Amino acid sequence: MKQGSIFDSETLQSSPLANRVRPTNFDEFTGQKHLIGKGKILREQIDQDKLSSMIFWGPPGVGKTTLARIIAHKTKSQFVTFSAVTSGIKEIRQIMEEAEQNREMGDRTVVFIDEIHRFNKAQQDAFLPFVERGSIILIGATTENPSFEINSALLSRCKVFVLHQLTTDDIIELLHNALKHPNGFPDYKVEISEDAITMIAEFANGDARIALNTLEMAVLNGDKKAGAVHVDPDTLNQLINTKSLRYDKKGEEHYNIISALHKSMRNSDVNAAVYWLTRMLKGGEDPIYIARRLVRFASEDIGVADTHALSIAVDVFQACQFIGMPECDVHLTEAVIYLSMAPKSNSVYVAKMLAEKDVKKTGNETVPLQIRNAPTKLIKDLDYGKNYQYAHDTDDKLTSMKTMPPDLEGHEYYYPTSQGNEDRFQKRLEYIKDWHKKHDRN
Repeated sequence: MKQGSIFDSETLQSSPLANRVRPTNFDEFTGQKHLIGKGKILREQIDQDKLSSMIFWGPPGVGKTTLARIIAHKTKSQFVTFSAVTSGIKEIRQIMEEAEQNREMGDRTVVFIDEIHRFNKAQQDAFLPFVERGSIILIGATTENPSFEINSALLSRCKVFVLHQLTTDDIIELLHNALKHPNGFPDYKVEISEDAITMIAEFANGDARIALNTLEMAVLNGDKKAGAVHVDPDTLNQLINTKSLRYDKKGEEHYNIISALHKSMRNSDVNAAVYWLTRMLKGGEDPIYIARRLVRFASEDIGVADTHALSIAVDVFQACQFIGMPECDVHLTEAVIYLSMAPKSNSVYVAKMLAEKDVKKTGNETVPLQIRNAPTKLIKDLDYGKNYQYAHDTDDKLTSMKTMPPDLEGHEYYYPTSQGNEDRFQKRLEYIKDWHKKHDRN
């Protein structure tokens, strides 16, 4: 936790490049024009010193902390920073009491919480009364979806600003700015090609911190001669030969990518589906989790249009249990390819949903007597099973016996499509309906 100025000139030159060249105003800031462009709401709030509590939500390295530091630099307030990793409730309450005293003296306190999603419910609740009273302006930064990770009561009192992943062009601009910055590499003239800068920008994958750290490592390991440093392409290739994948098995990216896999298969886009599967596996996802989702997909989005789909999904699920990663990745890929290319029908899912709607609406409809089980003489005497018709005794294996609760007769749930094998089910259902029209008594 820090209070007051957050720019320490004494330690600046010994700090990482990302900190040495951190923007202190909007003119130096790269990206997020939808928030801090001239006339945009966040820019106006900060320029006019009319702050309200807010949450910065976005992937790593897009400027959440930097924006908070710019606010600290521009705002006429006491500025306090918390780390959700190291701050406890006792420390929070102590600072909040000081903030309340400042408010009574006419001073305002801005509290910045990095990684606010790491605070538990009790810690988040500790801020709530002070936010409500206006004792503090809360600014939280998170890489996780605030809807899932921040208490609803606290979230309702904050404006959420979504920060976007930086583009390659944004990163290139940022790297050029770092090379020109007086605190960047003041002891050297850096010689680096535009192609090398582009390589670093592409490797960073939208993360400014990764880009600046990579540039710094490239310069530190470059060829130094007479006050100049040349970034050697071979050295740079060693630094960027492995790109880090952004994937959180318990966070929003987990749900985003499994959703992308599911919807790519549903759309029969086999290449996209294989890509998203590979992203999950390379990110360390549990193959059993993926296999379970494929089993669900086989019934929800294919159903009886291809009756082999479920069997293949279950076989792959078992294969994943038998051999695990990394060997089972090929089995999962096989299943994803098959499910992507299979004919699609959601008629099974729709039938389930329609039936659930009737069950919820009608409650406990009684089972018709003719299809009740009658294992004892007592319940036979109560007409359980009376007038039951055994379908196997007929040539068409059909009877005119009613099996639906009387109040729901005529309700339909299953609407087969003409996709794949389901065409057979559609024709069979039409035959059954025609048979009943001819044989059922009104």
